[in-house]
Amino acid sequence: MGIVSPLGSDIQTFWDNLIHGKSGIGHVQELAELPVTFGGKAQGFEPERYLGGKELRHMDRYAQMELTACLDACGQARLTPETYEPHRIGVLIGSGSGGMQTIEDQMNVFFTKGPRRVSPVTVPMFITNIGPAECAKRLGAKGPGFSLSSACATAGHALAMAARLIQAGDADCMIAGGMEACLTPFAISAFASMRALSTRNDDPVRASRPFSADRDGFVMGEGGGVFVLERLDRARERGADILAVLKGVGMTVDAYHMVAPDPEGTMVVHAIRQALADARLEPSDIGYINAHGTSTPLNDKIETLAIRKAFGDHADRLLVSSTKSMTGHLIGGAAGIETAICVLAMRNGVVPPTINLDNPDPECDLNYVPERAVRADVSHCLNNSFGFGGQNVALILGKDASS
Repeated sequence: MGIVSPLGSDIQTFWDNLIHGKSGIGHVQELAELPVTFGGKAQGFEPERYLGGKELRHMDRYAQMELTACLDACGQARLTPETYEPHRIGVLIGSGSGGMQTIEDQMNVFFTKGPRRVSPVTVPMFITNIGPAECAKRLGAKGPGFSLSSACATAGHALAMAARLIQAGDADCMIAGGMEACLTPFAISAFASMRALSTRNDDPVRASRPFSADRDGFVMGEGGGVFVLERLDRARERGADILAVLKGVGMTVDAYHMVAPDPEGTMVVHAIRQALADARLEPSDIGYINAHGTSTPLNDKIETLAIRKAFGDHADRLLVSSTKSMTGHLIGGAAGIETAICVLAMRNGVVPPTINLDNPDPECDLNYVPERAVRADVSHCLNNSFGFGGQNVALILGKDASS
């Protein structure tokens, strides 16, 4: 796996900061004049490791992130052009908004300098499929290649559909995940206008407060995660270091409201149960949930309700945390970084905390691992992701193939 995040863009730095409860949220210079002046800017992101000057100028930040994480993941996986036939390797990396910075920059050119000054590379810079296309070109991967977008559920859907493509026999290996880079003035203004964002400009480190009684909205972050998925037998044959197994997938839609979740959480429950059935597991097999936990008034209490409905009595024995308290909400990249967190939690025997949880909401009454990480031997994790439009994705990961 490869990551880009506000807590670091290499695995070790990211994990160290995460388990020590560090926040990646701070003031962002480009947002200084806006109603919301802070967010989670990616740290340690160095696209120059793989891209030259012309490539950097002709590739939006989101695509630079996708390519960097993709190549990091392939390096860790020791995936080379000889590992599989080119048409048996695919790329499916999603983004909620694509090249938002390019759109903003070129719209400014359009309105100030006129239509003839708009860059000829504008379209390939902002479309959401250009990131996976660049990854495929660099890798020589000629199997299924595309992007998808489902807002904050994007990376979850990408991983789920990549797994399904392998199961269907369309590929032996998929590079999959999600990435977002919309920490831009126009995007922040739009989210702020709909009152989705926290406005704690005086205390950004404590602004993302999942499950707290005084939470007032999410905090925008940028980054995500990209993974190499393979058939288990093929990964074993080639001696790959198998980080985890994607064992179960559940996908539903609320069909309720444009941006608000169903207050009963019915289809979230169904997605979780689908994933459990797909993984052939019982609710009691799950030890840790990386919650969607956005720090918005509606999401956190409804997700809590849905977890209680899906897990019954076992809900009180679950470890649940929202790492968005540290990273902010990476939108289309959220399930990417949070799947990486599930993998690392199982491999290291440590569950990361939910920070800023010093004033719990009585309606949010699970064990959210407040403030400090805990040691725990977890064999299976659930990662929840929900998007505007009511899309829900539940992914279940296992520590190894036998668990």
